[in-house]
Amino acid sequence: MKTTWIKTKNYPFGRFVAITHYPFGIFYKTSYISQRLRTHEEIHWVQQRELFVIFFYLIYLFEYLVKGYRNISFEKEAYANEHNKDYLKTRKRFQMWR
Repeated sequence: MKTTWIKTKNYPFGRFVAITHYPFGIFYKTSYISQRLRTHEEIHWVQQRELFVIFFYLIYLFEYLVKGYRNISFEKEAYANEHNKDYLKTRKRFQMWR
C-alpha cells in the first residue's frame, strides 16, 4: 500500500486539513501531517480501493445524507483506529461494516 501525499496551500472543498482521493492523500494548511491523521487517511485509502472508488463515494454520500458525518461507517472505522499505526497490517477486508 502506498499513498502519494500532496501538500497544497488551497483546497476548494471545505475546511479539512487532509482528504484522500484514491490514490492521493492531500493535506494543506500545515507543513506537518501527524501519524494519527496519516493513519486515518490511509484507512480511507484502503476503503476506497476495496470499493473501486466510485462505490465508496456513492455509499459515503448516501450515509452522509441519512446518518450525518460522524455516523458514516467509513468514518467510524477510521476514527476508531486512527491511533493504531499498525491497524492496516491486521485489518480484514470490508471491516467498516463489521
